[in-house]
Amino acid sequence: MKRSVIRVLDELVNLIVLVIVLILGGYGMYTLWDDRQIYQSADMENYETWRPEEDDDLSFRELQAINPEVIGWLTVYGTKIDYPFAQANNNTKYVNTDITGEFALSGSLFLDCRNAADFTDLNHVIYGHHMEKKAMLGELECFAERPFFEEHRYGRLYYNGRDHGLEFIAFLETDAYDDMIYNVTLTEDEQEKYLSCLREKAMYYRETELSAKEHFLTLSTCDSGRTNGRYVLVGRIIKKEVET
Repeated sequence: MKRSVIRVLDELVNLIVLVIVLILGGYGMYTLWDDRQIYQSADMENYETWRPEEDDDLSFRELQAINPEVIGWLTVYGTKIDYPFAQANNNTKYVNTDITGEFALSGSLFLDCRNAADFTDLNHVIYGHHMEKKAMLGELECFAERPFFEEHRYGRLYYNGRDHGLEFIAFLETDAYDDMIYNVTLTEDEQEKYLSCLREKAMYYRETELSAKEHFLTLSTCDSGRTNGRYVLVGRIIKKEVET
């Protein structure tokens, strides 16, 4: 009788262990599938069909018809940063909303809600998730290596129906509460103070001829290694796109 009870208990324990293993295995497979879905939704290739081309923005206007909050396109040459961006009346919506307006953990690139959508401010901030596989703004961390910073100097900013050039002048690691770097109400009188702060804090700063009234673009993403840490790439907007 005792042996029979022990045998039943042993089989029950084995069954419980098997069930736990199956549950953990299933959860692991779901997690892998879920992660893959997130990264697939963030892949820049998903957006190629909407990219505005020279003298042809029909596809981009089709995207705007789907989501009127889409206002432009950002490209950093030589990287996977090549995405449309939106602007809402707050800085939380597109953290978990894709460019078509649907829920997505990968979110979208988005312009600070305080900025003018026509880029007439002196400092504009575009945010995006720091994702693995260099998705969204995940590749910003690569600029922490000097050769990468030196080799990736230019980009493209599309807004108001036309292309504009970008020349990147600084890369820095800061925090989310840096009032000067994230100053979207920057005035002409504050520009020199802003540049001095940029030179002081930057890991790398590229000396270039600047006018008294520049328009800057700040790209910002999380630094996963620091609480509230941020990777920041700063460029100036130039009228003519630089071919690379």
